[in-house]
Amino acid sequence: MTTSGSRWQRPAFAGLSGLLAGYAALAVAELIAAMVRPEAGPIAAVGGAAIDRTPAPVKDWAIRTFGEDDKVVLQLGIVAVLGLLALVLGLVALRHRRLGAAGVLVFGVVGAVAATSRPDSDSLTDGLPSLAGALAGAAVLHWLIGRLVPRGAAQPPVAAQEPGWDRRGFLLSAAVTAVASTGAGAVGRALGGTRTRDAVASRAAVVLPRPASPAAPVPRRAQVRVPGVSPFVTPNKDFYRVDTALVVPRVDAARWRLRVHGEGVGRPLTLTFQDLLERDLVERDITLACVSNEVGGPYVGNARWIGVRLADVLAEAGVRPPSEGGPADQLVARSVDGMTLGTPVEDLMDGRDALLAVGMNGEPLPFDHGFPVRMVVPGLYGYVSACKWVEDIELTTFDAYDPYWVKRKWARRAPVKTQSRIDTPKPFARPKAGTVMVAGVAWAQHRGIDRVEVRVDDGPWQPAGLAAEDTADTWRQWYFPWQATPGGHTLTVRATDRTGQVQTEKRTRTVPDGASGRHSVVVNVD
Repeated sequence: MTTSGSRWQRPAFAGLSGLLAGYAALAVAELIAAMVRPEAGPIAAVGGAAIDRTPAPVKDWAIRTFGEDDKVVLQLGIVAVLGLLALVLGLVALRHRRLGAAGVLVFGVVGAVAATSRPDSDSLTDGLPSLAGALAGAAVLHWLIGRLVPRGAAQPPVAAQEPGWDRRGFLLSAAVTAVASTGAGAVGRALGGTRTRDAVASRAAVVLPRPASPAAPVPRRAQVRVPGVSPFVTPNKDFYRVDTALVVPRVDAARWRLRVHGEGVGRPLTLTFQDLLERDLVERDITLACVSNEVGGPYVGNARWIGVRLADVLAEAGVRPPSEGGPADQLVARSVDGMTLGTPVEDLMDGRDALLAVGMNGEPLPFDHGFPVRMVVPGLYGYVSACKWVEDIELTTFDAYDPYWVKRKWARRAPVKTQSRIDTPKPFARPKAGTVMVAGVAWAQHRGIDRVEVRVDDGPWQPAGLAAEDTADTWRQWYFPWQATPGGHTLTVRATDRTGQVQTEKRTRTVPDGASGRHSVVVNVD
Protein backbone atom coordinates (compact mmCIF):
# COMPACT_ATOMS: atom_id res chain seq x y z
CA MET A 1 0.00 0.00 0.00
CA THR A 2 1.36 3.43 -0.87
CA THR A 3 1.50 6.33 1.53
CA SER A 4 -0.12 9.67 0.77
CA GLY A 5 3.33 11.26 0.46
CA SER A 6 4.64 8.70 -2.03
CA ARG A 7 1.46 8.95 -4.10
CA TRP A 8 2.08 12.64 -4.69
CA GLN A 9 5.84 12.44 -5.21
CA ARG A 10 5.78 11.64 -8.93
CA PRO A 11 3.22 14.32 -9.87
CA ALA A 12 5.20 16.82 -7.81
CA PHE A 13 8.43 15.82 -9.51
CA ALA A 14 6.71 15.88 -12.90
CA GLY A 15 5.54 19.45 -12.23
CA LEU A 16 9.08 20.33 -11.15
CA SER A 17 10.35 18.80 -14.39
CA GLY A 18 8.06 21.10 -16.37
CA LEU A 19 9.24 24.17 -14.46
CA LEU A 20 12.89 23.21 -14.93
CA ALA A 21 12.28 22.60 -18.62
CA GLY A 22 10.74 26.05 -18.89
CA TYR A 23 13.67 27.56 -17.00
CA ALA A 24 16.13 25.84 -19.32
CA ALA A 25 14.20 26.99 -22.38
CA LEU A 26 14.25 30.62 -21.28
CA ALA A 27 17.92 30.48 -20.29
CA VAL A 28 19.03 29.01 -23.61
CA ALA A 29 16.77 31.40 -25.52
CA GLU A 30 18.24 34.43 -23.76
CA LEU A 31 21.75 33.09 -24.43
CA ILE A 32 21.03 32.84 -28.16
CA ALA A 33 19.26 36.22 -28.10
CA ALA A 34 22.43 37.80 -26.72
CA MET A 35 24.20 36.54 -29.85
CA VAL A 36 21.42 37.59 -32.24
CA ARG A 37 19.96 40.69 -30.53
CA PRO A 38 18.37 41.10 -27.08
CA GLU A 39 15.00 42.21 -28.48
CA ALA A 40 14.61 38.75 -30.07
CA GLY A 41 14.40 37.00 -26.69
CA PRO A 42 11.07 35.22 -26.09
CA ILE A 43 9.91 37.43 -23.20
CA ALA A 44 10.56 40.61 -25.17
CA ALA A 45 9.15 39.15 -28.40
CA VAL A 46 5.95 37.76 -26.89
CA GLY A 47 5.50 40.87 -24.75
CA GLY A 48 6.02 43.13 -27.74
CA ALA A 49 3.56 41.11 -29.81
CA ALA A 50 1.05 41.35 -26.97
CA ILE A 51 1.47 45.14 -26.85
CA ASP A 52 1.07 45.37 -30.63
CA ARG A 53 -2.20 43.45 -30.54
CA THR A 54 -3.70 45.01 -27.43
CA PRO A 55 -6.64 47.34 -28.17
CA ALA A 56 -5.99 51.01 -27.44
CA PRO A 57 -8.50 51.19 -24.55
CA VAL A 58 -6.74 48.28 -22.82
CA LYS A 59 -3.34 49.95 -23.28
CA ASP A 60 -4.85 53.11 -21.88
CA TRP A 61 -6.16 51.20 -18.85
CA ALA A 62 -2.75 49.59 -18.25
CA ILE A 63 -0.96 52.95 -18.30
CA ARG A 64 -3.63 54.45 -16.07
CA THR A 65 -3.50 51.54 -13.60
CA PHE A 66 0.18 50.62 -13.50
CA GLY A 67 1.83 53.82 -14.72
CA GLU A 68 5.44 53.40 -15.78
CA ASP A 69 5.45 49.90 -14.20
CA ASP A 70 3.14 48.60 -16.94
CA LYS A 71 6.00 46.84 -18.75
CA VAL A 72 7.24 45.16 -15.56
CA VAL A 73 3.70 43.94 -14.86
CA LEU A 74 3.43 42.59 -18.41
CA GLN A 75 6.75 40.77 -18.16
CA LEU A 76 5.88 39.27 -14.78
CA GLY A 77 2.53 38.20 -16.20
CA ILE A 78 4.22 36.47 -19.14
CA VAL A 79 6.64 34.66 -16.84
CA ALA A 80 3.76 33.59 -14.57
CA VAL A 81 1.74 32.24 -17.50
CA LEU A 82 4.77 30.42 -18.93
CA GLY A 83 5.47 28.93 -15.50
CA LEU A 84 1.90 27.67 -15.19
CA LEU A 85 1.96 26.18 -18.69
CA ALA A 86 5.32 24.54 -17.98
CA LEU A 87 3.87 22.99 -14.82
CA VAL A 88 0.90 21.63 -16.78
CA LEU A 89 3.15 20.23 -19.52
CA GLY A 90 5.20 18.47 -16.87
CA LEU A 91 2.08 16.75 -15.54
CA VAL A 92 1.00 15.85 -19.08
CA ALA A 93 4.43 14.39 -19.79
CA LEU A 94 4.13 12.13 -16.74
CA ARG A 95 1.65 9.99 -18.72
CA HIS A 96 2.41 11.14 -22.28
CA ARG A 97 6.09 11.90 -22.38
CA ARG A 98 6.37 12.81 -26.06
CA LEU A 99 3.21 14.90 -25.97
CA GLY A 100 4.61 17.03 -23.15
CA ALA A 101 7.86 17.59 -25.03
CA ALA A 102 5.91 18.45 -28.17
CA GLY A 103 3.95 21.04 -26.19
CA VAL A 104 7.20 22.81 -25.31
CA LEU A 105 8.13 22.88 -29.00
CA VAL A 106 4.77 24.45 -29.88
CA PHE A 107 5.44 27.35 -27.52
CA GLY A 108 8.85 27.76 -29.13
CA VAL A 109 7.20 28.14 -32.52
CA VAL A 110 4.80 30.73 -31.05
CA GLY A 111 7.76 32.69 -29.68
CA ALA A 112 9.59 32.50 -33.01
CA VAL A 113 6.57 33.77 -34.93
CA ALA A 114 6.17 36.61 -32.43
CA ALA A 115 9.84 37.57 -32.77
CA THR A 116 9.93 37.56 -36.58
CA SER A 117 6.64 39.47 -36.87
CA ARG A 118 7.77 42.41 -34.72
CA PRO A 119 8.17 45.78 -36.52
CA ASP A 120 11.89 45.91 -35.73
CA SER A 121 12.58 42.40 -37.06
CA ASP A 122 14.34 42.29 -40.41
CA SER A 123 15.62 38.72 -40.33
CA LEU A 124 14.37 35.18 -39.73
CA THR A 125 17.26 34.78 -37.30
CA ASP A 126 15.10 36.58 -34.75
CA GLY A 127 13.18 33.31 -34.42
CA LEU A 128 16.30 31.33 -33.45
CA PRO A 129 16.29 32.16 -29.70
CA SER A 130 12.75 30.87 -29.16
CA LEU A 131 13.31 27.76 -31.30
CA ALA A 132 16.64 26.91 -29.66
CA GLY A 133 15.16 27.42 -26.22
CA ALA A 134 12.18 25.22 -27.05
CA LEU A 135 14.43 22.40 -28.28
CA ALA A 136 16.45 22.61 -25.08
CA GLY A 137 13.30 22.68 -22.95
CA ALA A 138 11.74 19.73 -24.76
CA ALA A 139 14.93 17.70 -24.36
CA VAL A 140 15.15 18.53 -20.65
CA LEU A 141 11.51 17.59 -20.04
CA HIS A 142 11.88 14.32 -21.93
CA TRP A 143 15.03 13.49 -19.97
CA LEU A 144 13.73 14.38 -16.52
CA ILE A 145 10.42 12.57 -16.99
CA GLY A 146 12.48 9.57 -18.09
CA ARG A 147 14.01 9.48 -14.61
CA LEU A 148 10.51 8.80 -13.27
CA VAL A 149 9.95 5.80 -15.57
CA PRO A 150 11.58 2.38 -15.05
CA ARG A 151 13.80 1.20 -17.85
CA GLY A 152 11.79 -0.58 -20.48
CA ALA A 153 8.48 0.65 -19.05
CA ALA A 154 6.10 2.82 -21.05
CA GLN A 155 4.49 4.35 -17.96
CA PRO A 156 5.73 5.45 -14.53
CA PRO A 157 5.52 2.94 -11.67
CA VAL A 158 2.40 2.86 -9.55
CA ALA A 159 4.24 3.51 -6.32
CA ALA A 160 7.47 5.19 -5.39
CA GLN A 161 8.82 1.95 -3.87
CA GLU A 162 8.45 -0.13 -7.04
CA PRO A 163 11.63 -1.14 -8.94
CA GLY A 164 12.91 1.44 -11.36
CA TRP A 165 12.03 4.47 -9.27
CA ASP A 166 15.23 6.42 -8.66
CA ARG A 167 14.40 9.38 -6.46
CA ARG A 168 18.02 10.27 -5.84
CA GLY A 169 18.85 10.05 -9.54
CA PHE A 170 15.98 12.36 -10.42
CA LEU A 171 17.00 14.96 -7.86
CA LEU A 172 20.58 14.84 -9.12
CA SER A 173 19.38 15.30 -12.71
CA ALA A 174 17.15 18.18 -11.65
CA ALA A 175 20.06 19.84 -9.86
CA VAL A 176 22.29 19.46 -12.92
CA THR A 177 19.55 21.02 -15.08
CA ALA A 178 19.13 23.95 -12.73
CA VAL A 179 22.87 24.63 -12.56
CA ALA A 180 23.35 24.30 -16.32
CA SER A 181 20.39 26.60 -17.04
CA THR A 182 21.66 29.17 -14.58
CA GLY A 183 25.07 29.01 -16.25
CA ALA A 184 23.55 29.50 -19.70
CA GLY A 185 21.60 32.48 -18.44
CA ALA A 186 24.73 33.97 -16.87
CA VAL A 187 26.68 33.61 -20.11
CA GLY A 188 23.80 35.25 -21.99
CA ARG A 189 23.76 38.18 -19.58
CA ALA A 190 27.53 38.53 -19.92
CA LEU A 191 27.33 38.59 -23.72
CA GLY A 192 24.46 41.07 -23.62
CA GLY A 193 26.41 43.12 -21.12
CA THR A 194 29.24 43.58 -23.60
CA ARG A 195 26.91 45.32 -26.04
CA THR A 196 25.41 47.37 -23.24
CA ARG A 197 28.86 48.37 -21.98
CA ASP A 198 29.81 49.65 -25.44
CA ALA A 199 26.67 51.80 -25.53
CA VAL A 200 27.20 53.06 -21.98
CA ALA A 201 30.83 53.91 -22.78
CA SER A 202 29.79 55.79 -25.91
CA ARG A 203 27.32 57.88 -23.92
CA ALA A 204 29.89 58.57 -21.18
CA ALA A 205 32.32 59.85 -23.84
CA VAL A 206 29.87 62.42 -25.22
CA VAL A 207 30.73 66.03 -24.52
CA LEU A 208 27.87 68.27 -25.58
CA PRO A 209 29.16 71.37 -27.40
CA ARG A 210 28.06 74.81 -26.34
CA PRO A 211 24.89 75.65 -28.28
CA ALA A 212 25.12 78.23 -31.03
CA SER A 213 21.69 79.40 -29.89
CA PRO A 214 21.42 78.97 -26.10
CA ALA A 215 18.10 79.01 -24.27
CA ALA A 216 17.25 82.26 -22.54
CA PRO A 217 17.62 82.17 -18.75
CA VAL A 218 14.48 80.94 -17.02
CA PRO A 219 12.73 83.96 -15.47
CA ARG A 220 13.31 84.19 -11.73
CA ARG A 221 9.57 84.14 -11.05
CA ALA A 222 8.80 81.14 -13.28
CA GLN A 223 8.79 78.92 -10.17
CA VAL A 224 6.13 79.74 -7.59
CA ARG A 225 7.10 79.30 -3.97
CA VAL A 226 4.29 76.95 -3.02
CA PRO A 227 5.15 73.55 -1.52
CA GLY A 228 3.82 70.66 -3.57
CA VAL A 229 3.98 72.30 -7.01
CA SER A 230 5.89 70.44 -9.71
CA PRO A 231 9.33 71.97 -10.28
CA PHE A 232 9.55 74.13 -13.38
CA VAL A 233 12.29 71.87 -14.79
CA THR A 234 11.55 68.16 -14.44
CA PRO A 235 14.69 66.22 -13.43
CA ASN A 236 15.64 63.47 -15.85
CA LYS A 237 15.04 60.76 -13.25
CA ASP A 238 11.47 62.01 -12.72
CA PHE A 239 10.57 62.66 -16.36
CA TYR A 240 7.73 60.40 -17.47
CA ARG A 241 8.41 57.48 -19.77
CA VAL A 242 5.65 56.01 -21.93
CA ASP A 243 6.65 53.77 -24.86
CA THR A 244 6.28 50.17 -26.04
CA ALA A 245 9.90 49.06 -25.57
CA LEU A 246 10.13 46.11 -23.16
CA VAL A 247 13.89 46.18 -23.64
CA VAL A 248 15.26 49.73 -23.61
CA PRO A 249 17.55 50.02 -26.66
CA ARG A 250 21.21 50.53 -25.81
CA VAL A 251 22.65 52.14 -28.92
CA ASP A 252 26.35 52.77 -29.47
CA ALA A 253 26.56 56.39 -30.62
CA ALA A 254 29.64 55.63 -32.73
CA ARG A 255 27.65 53.14 -34.81
CA TRP A 256 24.42 55.11 -34.97
CA ARG A 257 23.28 56.50 -38.33
CA LEU A 258 20.27 58.58 -39.34
CA ARG A 259 18.93 58.22 -42.88
CA VAL A 260 16.78 60.98 -44.43
CA HIS A 261 15.00 59.95 -47.63
CA GLY A 262 11.65 59.70 -49.36
CA GLU A 263 9.22 61.76 -51.41
CA GLY A 264 10.43 65.25 -52.21
CA VAL A 265 13.93 64.58 -50.87
CA GLY A 266 16.29 65.92 -53.53
CA ARG A 267 19.47 65.10 -51.60
CA PRO A 268 19.17 61.98 -49.37
CA LEU A 269 21.27 62.24 -46.22
CA THR A 270 23.02 59.80 -43.92
CA LEU A 271 24.16 61.48 -40.72
CA THR A 272 26.36 60.24 -37.89
CA PHE A 273 26.11 61.33 -34.28
CA GLN A 274 29.30 63.34 -34.71
CA ASP A 275 27.77 65.05 -37.75
CA LEU A 276 24.98 66.35 -35.53
CA LEU A 277 27.35 67.52 -32.80
CA GLU A 278 29.35 69.49 -35.35
CA ARG A 279 26.30 71.42 -36.56
CA ASP A 280 24.89 74.57 -35.01
CA LEU A 281 23.05 73.34 -31.92
CA VAL A 282 20.09 75.10 -30.36
CA GLU A 283 18.99 74.85 -26.75
CA ARG A 284 15.34 75.25 -25.78
CA ASP A 285 13.00 74.69 -22.85
CA ILE A 286 10.12 72.55 -24.11
CA THR A 287 7.28 70.83 -22.29
CA LEU A 288 6.30 67.38 -23.57
CA ALA A 289 2.93 65.73 -22.97
CA CYS A 290 1.80 62.15 -23.59
CA VAL A 291 -1.51 61.54 -25.31
CA SER A 292 -2.19 58.86 -22.66
CA ASN A 293 -2.23 61.51 -19.95
CA GLU A 294 -5.63 61.65 -18.25
CA VAL A 295 -6.99 64.99 -17.08
CA GLY A 296 -4.84 65.88 -14.08
CA GLY A 297 -2.42 63.05 -14.89
CA PRO A 298 1.38 62.86 -14.41
CA TYR A 299 2.55 62.25 -18.00
CA VAL A 300 3.74 65.76 -18.75
CA GLY A 301 7.16 67.23 -18.04
CA ASN A 302 9.39 70.18 -18.87
CA ALA A 303 13.07 69.90 -19.78
CA ARG A 304 15.88 71.84 -21.42
CA TRP A 305 16.73 70.13 -24.70
CA ILE A 306 19.71 70.66 -26.97
CA GLY A 307 19.84 69.52 -30.57
CA VAL A 308 19.74 70.34 -34.26
CA ARG A 309 16.76 72.05 -35.86
CA LEU A 310 14.93 69.39 -37.82
CA ALA A 311 13.72 71.99 -40.32
CA ASP A 312 17.35 72.78 -41.21
CA VAL A 313 18.11 69.10 -41.86
CA LEU A 314 14.99 68.74 -44.00
CA ALA A 315 15.82 71.88 -45.97
CA GLU A 316 19.34 70.57 -46.58
CA ALA A 317 17.78 67.40 -48.00
CA GLY A 318 15.72 69.53 -50.36
CA VAL A 319 12.41 69.12 -48.56
CA ARG A 320 9.75 71.80 -48.96
CA PRO A 321 6.62 72.02 -46.81
CA PRO A 322 3.25 71.44 -48.53
CA SER A 323 2.49 75.18 -48.32
CA GLU A 324 5.46 75.76 -50.61
CA GLY A 325 4.63 72.99 -53.05
CA GLY A 326 6.35 70.06 -51.34
CA PRO A 327 4.84 66.67 -52.26
CA ALA A 328 5.21 65.10 -48.77
CA ASP A 329 2.85 66.10 -45.96
CA GLN A 330 3.95 63.44 -43.46
CA LEU A 331 7.34 62.68 -41.94
CA VAL A 332 7.59 59.07 -40.73
CA ALA A 333 10.26 58.59 -38.07
CA ARG A 334 11.45 55.05 -37.33
CA SER A 335 13.09 53.97 -34.12
CA VAL A 336 15.71 51.26 -33.70
CA ASP A 337 13.00 49.18 -31.97
CA GLY A 338 10.72 49.39 -35.02
CA MET A 339 8.33 52.05 -33.70
CA THR A 340 6.95 54.41 -36.36
CA LEU A 341 5.59 57.90 -35.70
CA GLY A 342 4.03 60.24 -38.25
CA THR A 343 4.42 64.04 -38.00
CA PRO A 344 2.93 66.76 -40.22
CA VAL A 345 5.75 68.22 -42.34
CA GLU A 346 4.09 71.62 -42.25
CA ASP A 347 4.33 71.72 -38.44
CA LEU A 348 7.99 70.75 -38.51
CA MET A 349 8.88 73.56 -40.89
CA ASP A 350 6.62 76.37 -39.63
CA GLY A 351 9.32 77.99 -37.49
CA ARG A 352 8.77 76.16 -34.21
CA ASP A 353 11.80 74.66 -32.45
CA ALA A 354 11.39 71.06 -33.65
CA LEU A 355 14.63 69.32 -32.72
CA LEU A 356 16.72 66.26 -33.32
CA ALA A 357 17.69 66.32 -29.66
CA VAL A 358 21.00 64.97 -28.37
CA GLY A 359 20.86 66.33 -24.82
CA MET A 360 18.40 66.75 -21.96
CA ASN A 361 18.87 69.02 -18.96
CA GLY A 362 22.56 69.52 -19.59
CA GLU A 363 23.58 65.92 -20.24
CA PRO A 364 23.43 63.44 -23.13
CA LEU A 365 19.99 61.91 -23.47
CA PRO A 366 19.38 59.11 -20.95
CA PHE A 367 18.85 55.71 -22.59
CA ASP A 368 15.24 55.69 -21.36
CA HIS A 369 14.63 58.93 -23.19
CA GLY A 370 16.15 58.09 -26.54
CA PHE A 371 19.97 58.17 -26.53
CA PRO A 372 21.66 58.92 -28.81
CA VAL A 373 19.03 60.97 -30.71
CA ARG A 374 15.30 61.60 -30.41
CA MET A 375 12.77 64.02 -31.83
CA VAL A 376 11.24 66.81 -29.75
CA VAL A 377 8.44 68.88 -31.30
CA PRO A 378 6.63 71.51 -29.21
CA GLY A 379 2.86 71.60 -29.54
CA LEU A 380 2.29 67.99 -30.62
CA TYR A 381 1.59 64.93 -28.50
CA GLY A 382 4.52 62.54 -28.28
CA TYR A 383 2.96 59.71 -30.27
CA VAL A 384 3.02 61.85 -33.42
CA SER A 385 6.30 63.62 -32.84
CA ALA A 386 8.66 62.46 -30.08
CA CYS A 387 10.35 59.45 -31.69
CA LYS A 388 13.03 58.06 -29.36
CA TRP A 389 16.12 56.19 -30.61
CA VAL A 390 15.32 57.54 -34.09
CA GLU A 391 17.36 56.09 -36.96
CA ASP A 392 15.29 56.71 -40.09
CA ILE A 393 13.26 59.64 -41.44
CA GLU A 394 11.10 59.08 -44.49
CA LEU A 395 9.08 61.76 -46.23
CA THR A 396 5.73 60.48 -47.45
CA THR A 397 2.01 61.33 -47.30
CA PHE A 398 -0.76 60.66 -44.81
CA ASP A 399 -2.69 58.89 -47.56
CA ALA A 400 0.21 56.57 -48.36
CA TYR A 401 1.20 55.35 -44.90
CA ASP A 402 -0.31 54.83 -41.44
CA PRO A 403 2.28 54.68 -38.63
CA TYR A 404 2.03 52.43 -35.57
CA TRP A 405 -0.51 54.30 -33.48
CA VAL A 406 -2.69 55.41 -36.38
CA LYS A 407 -3.12 51.75 -37.33
CA ARG A 408 -4.51 51.34 -33.82
CA LYS A 409 -7.21 53.99 -34.28
CA TRP A 410 -5.41 57.02 -32.84
CA ALA A 411 -5.69 60.31 -34.72
CA ARG A 412 -3.24 61.18 -37.50
CA ARG A 413 -2.78 64.75 -36.27
CA ALA A 414 -2.64 65.50 -32.57
CA PRO A 415 -1.95 69.04 -31.37
CA VAL A 416 -1.63 69.30 -27.59
CA LYS A 417 -4.87 70.38 -25.95
CA THR A 418 -5.02 73.28 -23.51
CA GLN A 419 -4.82 71.71 -20.06
CA SER A 420 -4.27 72.60 -16.41
CA ARG A 421 -3.67 70.59 -13.27
CA ILE A 422 -3.99 71.10 -9.52
CA ASP A 423 -0.80 69.89 -7.84
CA THR A 424 -1.71 71.04 -4.34
CA PRO A 425 -3.74 70.34 -2.29
CA LYS A 426 -3.92 66.66 -3.16
CA PRO A 427 -7.25 64.86 -3.49
CA PHE A 428 -8.88 64.18 -0.11
CA ALA A 429 -6.38 66.40 1.70
CA ARG A 430 -7.45 67.84 5.05
CA PRO A 431 -6.12 71.40 5.18
CA LYS A 432 -6.87 73.73 8.08
CA ALA A 433 -9.44 76.49 7.69
CA GLY A 434 -7.96 79.82 6.64
CA THR A 435 -5.72 80.69 3.73
CA VAL A 436 -4.88 77.58 1.69
CA MET A 437 -2.61 77.92 -1.33
CA VAL A 438 -4.02 76.11 -4.35
CA ALA A 439 -1.43 75.78 -7.09
CA GLY A 440 -0.41 73.77 -10.13
CA VAL A 441 0.64 73.95 -13.77
CA ALA A 442 -1.06 74.73 -17.08
CA TRP A 443 0.16 74.09 -20.61
CA ALA A 444 -0.74 74.79 -24.23
CA GLN A 445 2.56 74.30 -26.03
CA HIS A 446 3.27 76.55 -28.98
CA ARG A 447 0.29 78.72 -28.07
CA GLY A 448 1.06 79.67 -24.48
CA ILE A 449 -1.11 80.15 -21.40
CA ASP A 450 -2.84 83.51 -21.01
CA ARG A 451 -5.11 82.95 -18.00
CA VAL A 452 -5.89 80.40 -15.26
CA GLU A 453 -9.03 80.43 -13.14
CA VAL A 454 -10.18 78.46 -10.11
CA ARG A 455 -13.69 77.65 -8.95
CA VAL A 456 -14.67 76.58 -5.44
CA ASP A 457 -17.68 74.26 -5.45
CA ASP A 458 -20.31 75.89 -7.71
CA GLY A 459 -19.07 79.43 -7.13
CA PRO A 460 -17.80 81.89 -9.73
CA TRP A 461 -14.55 81.48 -11.60
CA GLN A 462 -11.82 83.49 -9.92
CA PRO A 463 -8.50 84.51 -11.50
CA ALA A 464 -5.37 82.73 -10.31
CA GLY A 465 -1.95 84.36 -10.15
CA LEU A 466 0.44 83.33 -12.91
CA ALA A 467 4.15 82.68 -12.60
CA ALA A 468 6.38 84.38 -15.16
CA GLU A 469 6.28 82.74 -18.57
CA ASP A 470 9.46 81.19 -19.89
CA THR A 471 8.23 80.59 -23.46
CA ALA A 472 4.98 79.61 -25.15
CA ASP A 473 6.44 76.10 -25.48
CA THR A 474 6.68 75.49 -21.73
CA TRP A 475 4.13 74.95 -19.03
CA ARG A 476 3.26 77.79 -16.70
CA GLN A 477 2.76 77.60 -12.96
CA TRP A 478 -0.20 79.25 -11.23
CA TYR A 479 -1.38 79.86 -7.65
CA PHE A 480 -4.60 80.83 -5.90
CA PRO A 481 -4.87 81.86 -2.22
CA TRP A 482 -8.14 80.29 -1.10
CA GLN A 483 -9.94 81.35 2.04
CA ALA A 484 -11.00 77.88 3.08
CA THR A 485 -14.00 77.27 5.32
CA PRO A 486 -14.68 74.04 7.25
CA GLY A 487 -16.36 71.19 5.38
CA GLY A 488 -16.03 69.35 2.10
CA HIS A 489 -15.19 71.36 -1.02
CA THR A 490 -14.50 70.75 -4.71
CA LEU A 491 -11.74 72.78 -6.37
CA THR A 492 -11.72 73.02 -10.18
CA VAL A 493 -9.23 74.70 -12.50
CA ARG A 494 -9.39 75.82 -16.12
CA ALA A 495 -6.90 77.54 -18.41
CA THR A 496 -7.20 79.84 -21.40
CA ASP A 497 -4.52 79.81 -24.09
CA ARG A 498 -3.21 82.76 -26.04
CA THR A 499 -5.61 82.15 -28.92
CA GLY A 500 -8.51 82.74 -26.53
CA GLN A 501 -9.46 79.05 -26.37
CA VAL A 502 -10.85 78.17 -22.94
CA GLN A 503 -10.14 74.68 -21.63
CA THR A 504 -13.31 72.73 -22.29
CA GLU A 505 -15.39 71.17 -19.53
CA LYS A 506 -16.41 68.29 -21.82
CA ARG A 507 -14.76 65.13 -20.55
CA THR A 508 -13.26 62.75 -23.10
CA ARG A 509 -10.92 59.80 -22.74
CA THR A 510 -7.43 59.79 -24.19
CA VAL A 511 -8.33 57.91 -27.39
CA PRO A 512 -8.14 59.08 -30.15
CA ASP A 513 -6.41 62.45 -29.72
CA GLY A 514 -5.91 63.17 -26.02
CA ALA A 515 -8.10 63.66 -22.96
CA SER A 516 -10.11 66.81 -22.39
CA GLY A 517 -11.97 68.20 -19.40
CA ARG A 518 -11.22 70.16 -16.25
CA HIS A 519 -9.24 68.86 -13.31
CA SER A 520 -10.96 68.84 -9.92
CA VAL A 521 -9.96 67.73 -6.44
CA VAL A 522 -12.13 67.16 -3.40
CA VAL A 523 -10.77 68.27 -0.02
CA ASN A 524 -12.09 68.29 3.54
CA VAL A 525 -11.24 71.41 5.49
CA ASP A 526 -10.91 70.99 9.27
